[in-house]
Amino acid sequence: MELLKVSSKSNPNNVAGAITNILKRDNIVVLQSIGAGAINQLVKAIIISRGFIIPSGRDLKIVPSFNEVNVNNLTRTAIKFTLTLI
Repeated sequence: MELLKVSSKSNPNNVAGAITNILKRDNIVVLQSIGAGAINQLVKAIIISRGFIIPSGRDLKIVPSFNEVNVNNLTRTAIKFTLTLI
């Protein structure tokens, strides 16, 4: 299961392409972001990716969750989305 970390500077179109390619290969991908700007880019990427996938007759199952991560010796709460191709 591949983990993509999305930042506020990530290009949603590029992330969407990566999501789509991983889903076609593995049927599952995990995305993770910390902060409002990063989560905004992540959600946009999911929406764009879904637009690529829907025409094939498939869809996404999206499961959001929290994930505690260590960044520079500080514990931060990340938002994690697990996407499964259905």
